[in-house]
Order: sequence, then structure tokens, then C-alpha cells
Amino acid sequence: MSRPDLRSLPQPPTRPGNGHLQDWAVQPLPLIEAGAQAARAAGRDVFRLRLGLPAVVGFSPAWNRRLLTDLRAFVSAGSFSRVVPYLSGGVILSDAPGHAGRRQLMNPGFGRAHLAALQARTRAALPPVPDGDFDALAWADRTVLALLNAAYFSGEFDAGLLHAFLAPLRRSFPVPALPRPLLFLRVEAEVRRLGHRRLVEGGDDLLAVLAPLPGGFEEVRVSLAAAHDTTTHALAYALWFLARYPQWHTPEHHAAVLKEVLRLYPPGWMGSRRLNRDVDWNGVRLPHGALALYSPYLSGRDPALWERPDTFDPARWHAKPPAWAYLPFGGGERLCLGMHLAQMLIHDVLGALPPLQAIRGDDTPQPGITLGPRGPLVVRRH
Repeated sequence: MSRPDLRSLPQPPTRPGNGHLQDWAVQPLPLIEAGAQAARAAGRDVFRLRLGLPAVVGFSPAWNRRLLTDLRAFVSAGSFSRVVPYLSGGVILSDAPGHAGRRQLMNPGFGRAHLAALQARTRAALPPVPDGDFDALAWADRTVLALLNAAYFSGEFDAGLLHAFLAPLRRSFPVPALPRPLLFLRVEAEVRRLGHRRLVEGGDDLLAVLAPLPGGFEEVRVSLAAAHDTTTHALAYALWFLARYPQWHTPEHHAAVLKEVLRLYPPGWMGSRRLNRDVDWNGVRLPHGALALYSPYLSGRDPALWERPDTFDPARWHAKPPAWAYLPFGGGERLCLGMHLAQMLIHDVLGALPPLQAIRGDDTPQPGITLGPRGPLVVRRH
């Protein structure tokens, strides 16, 4: 008797003719929440999605650990990043055995010691907090743009070009996946111009660290694109919740606030791999070539893992989270390269913020390349 295969797994309700494709495009969060509910009811930790090719989504710590540590079976080549030009390349799409060596070359530039040397420069680039009412989401966007320009390019990259390059990532699909050859050529030319200057004159920004590496200019483009929206959305949510819950707006509480924001609204709400071979998962055969997905959003809100999972409660971070259940930066060997950079920038911004008051806003999570608030999030100095 043959083993059960992916078709035997629970799945959310489908639509005639297109399976889950329409809901995946229009309302993916309710879709995956329904899938997780069906899986739990069946005693499973994975469910099937019908997206035109075999796809399985898991949300348990065991699934997360397997997917993020078995780098031979779960590979990045052919994952969702491949269809987004901004993220298609560099260390993001490299697989074992080459990934570890490439990552090792890049790690020093993104480590705490080197970032601390850049901190005075990034703090100096922090824009002032506006007087009167302002949209925390729009302000976070402008702020992160300025801080990344300082960290990567010592503030020398043309701000208008940088904004034009990164702005499409904030749009819903298919906008981020559309080719923009002329824009990419302009950005590449500017990266190379500044990069060659670093090779001749030296420097200590991230461009100076990456430019001498094989494929270094590509790594600059890809890591910059990966950093901008993720950091922007995490910062915007942090500002909004500090404005709503001002009792948490103290330096000793900011770390817990950011962790709680990233649990509830992880910018990387869904991660993807492709199966490089057949995998047996709790007696079910998952086929070679299938999409294998993990969701920090589902894992961070799993009622089996978290008490009152949908409630904003930074106090929960007095205790350690369940292992492999909190994954805003991924895990294992592929832990997000920019994790320390994002945390440094956000904490510096939060530490410089005056008391805020929430005026009005829509913090409904809006999934795209990253998960961010629908907005606006209007706040003012308190």
C-alpha cells in the first residue's frame, strides 16, 4: 500500500476553476488561517494549497526547524524570491554547499562590531519628528530610506533615485515582480560608481565592505531591497503601538515592544523553499519539486504555542519564546543577514522618539512582499 501523498492533506476551501489562486492573490492571510485551522482539526501541522503546482504550508516548530535546517532537501532555488527581480540573486538564492562560504564573506559587515562603527553616522541621518499630526507609516518609510543610505553609502546615494528604486516594493502584486530594466540599470550604475570610489579611496560603510567581494554589487542591491520594507513596516508598527500604549515607551521596554510587534506582524510573513527530493513528513510523502512554505505569521499566532496569541502584550517577553516558534528573521544557517542592522536602526529611532499619541489609523496587516499596515497611522507628539 502506497504512502499518503500531498493530496491527502487538509486544505482551506477552494474556488471552482482556480483552487486557491484567487484567494492567494487577494486575501492570503484569511486563506492561510483557514488552512491552519483545517490542519489543526485534522491533527496535522501542515496543509495543502492549490496554486497551480504542488504546495504545502507548515506552521509547527518541528516543521520550521526541519525546513530551515535541512538545506539539502529544502532549497531556495525556485522559491518565491526568484519571481521578484529585487530579490532574485545574491546570497538569498544561493544554496548549500555554496551558501555558507558566501554568507561567511558577508557576515563581518553586518555584525554588531562593524555596525557599531556606523552608528554615529546613521543616528546623525535620523530625520526630526514632525510637529502636529503625521502618518507614522510614511515617516517610517522616509526615515528608513535615510538611515539605509547612511549605512550603505554614507548618505551619498541620490535620494530620489533610491526612493524610485524601492517604492514599488511597497505596492501589492504584481507590481514588485514587474521588470524595470532602465531603473535597475540606473541604480546599478550608481552603485558601481560609488563602489569603485570605495575600492580606490576606502571607507567603512556597507558598500565599502561588500564592493570587494565576488558579486558584491549584486549583494548591495539585493540586501538593500530586502532591508527597506521589512525595517519600515516593523518601525511603523512599533511607533503605532507606542502611541497607543505609552506606558511601554521607555528604553527598557523597547526591546520587548519590538519583539511583540515582530511576533504579531512579521514583515517576512511567509517564507518559501522548493523540495529538492521527496520528503516524508509524518507519514505523508511530499514530492520533489513542490513548494514548501513556512509562515512566521501563523507560528507567531498559534494558540497552541502562545497565550492570548492575538493580543499585544510585551510582558510575555519576560519568558523565552517556544523554540522555533518565533521566526521574524528566519532561522538556522539562513538567519537574516540584516537582522542586527534592522534592530540597531529601529532601536535608535525608538530611543529618540518623544512621547506619542495615537490619533487614528488602520493597522490591518496588508500582505505583499512584506507584511505591513494598511495605514495611514496618524500620530502626534503627546
